Amino acid sequence: MAMATDSLSPTVIGARVKALRESAALSLRDLSERSGVSAPMLSQVERGETSPTLTVAARIAAGLQLRLSQLLRLDEGDSVTIVRAAQRQRGGNKKRGHSFEVLTSSQPGQRAELSRHTLAPGGATGAAGSRETALVEQGSLVLVCDGQRHQLTQGDCVTFDADLPHHFENTGDAEAAFLAVVSAGLRRS
Repeated sequence: MAMATDSLSPTVIGARVKALRESAALSLRDLSERSGVSAPMLSQVERGETSPTLTVAARIAAGLQLRLSQLLRLDEGDSVTIVRAAQRQRGGNKKRGHSFEVLTSSQPGQRAELSRHTLAPGGATGAAGSRETALVEQGSLVLVCDGQRHQLTQGDCVTFDADLPHHFENTGDAEAAFLAVVSAGLRRS
């Protein structure tokens, strides 16, 4: 039972609350307003100085749009998560010539998402996030970020503030593919 007790220690809960708040791009004040828990109390919880009551923890979870069991990671059975190829989330926009699959799990509080994108010739993406890193696996692409165009070829890796208007374009005559990692709460100022 020591393992379960350790995962519920004030330090662990505090670090989790802070990571979840930051991944949602919320300030202490924002979370305070959403949860009804004072900013000083939230700060104490995040620093592990106090253990929140169940009521306070439930309010924090609600402010983060999570269930209490998700906040406390009671829903997670293991520290290793495998996403099988057949279980991947897939999507895209056929009209824009874009398809993607999310390679990582969608567990609450995850700080990064890895996805693989394919663009048909003339295809384009469109998305937003906090920070994104993309690796061109195949072909060539143009990243249009905040109005500036950046030419990328196979093997190039780019990192940018993804909350700026951006998209990728395949201006070539062959299919292009790239991997993208979107990281929450890591925007440069």
